[in-house]
Amino acid sequence: MSAISVSASPQDRMARRDQIILEHLPLVKVIALRVHENLPVHVDLDDLVHAGVLGLFDAVDKFDPSKQVQFSSYAKHRIKGAILDSLRQLDWASRDLRRRHKQVEAATRDLASELHRAPTEAEIAERLGVEVDRWRQMARDLRNVGLISASTRSTDHPDLPAPDFPSGPDTQPDSMCAREELRQALGQAMKALPERYQKVVVLYYTNELTMKEIGGMLGINESRVSQIHKAALEKMAAALQQAGIHSAQAF
Repeated sequence: MSAISVSASPQDRMARRDQIILEHLPLVKVIALRVHENLPVHVDLDDLVHAGVLGLFDAVDKFDPSKQVQFSSYAKHRIKGAILDSLRQLDWASRDLRRRHKQVEAATRDLASELHRAPTEAEIAERLGVEVDRWRQMARDLRNVGLISASTRSTDHPDLPAPDFPSGPDTQPDSMCAREELRQALGQAMKALPERYQKVVVLYYTNELTMKEIGGMLGINESRVSQIHKAALEKMAAALQQAGIHSAQAF
């Protein structure tokens, strides 16, 4: 991208700005699609694209050609950052899910009052007019967007239904996306390791064997296993850094 000349007329500067934005709109769609692949199905792709476009606007306004950085690289960072920021700010519980949540709350409360105990799944499903399997799917959907989560029943009032608590930050879309990207990056970094290095990492972290036990399986001494383990982590950390992930996030 060539710099928008400060000496150009306001009309020319605006025209150049619009041209740059139009040229990079496909990049917004690509990044939004990649992020969307790692999110729950109820997250709207159009919302991510809209946030990404705002990030592109911001990139055009703040880009400094004197930094010797390609605009596309700078724009990718700003676009993805804007999309992830939008995930943290938006309320992903749709109106339909909120309506269902109110119905579930009302049904559970009424049944508990009538029965003087916590209602069963079958009783809640019957009150809602759905099959038990459908009720279970509804409960999963509500948990996925943080409206309800697994909870414990009060020991002081065992006859009352279990209270619902907001789900933790790990269930939020931006956290889910970050975890999936990290998982994919780790998988790619593992594939790039020599076969013996891969075996050591898997046996140590997945099978939870000691280095002495690994050495016995591979026919090498414990010191050599330690060397391979260290070298494997260094290679993986370098690969993750190239992918824009600091090793502290992974190890």
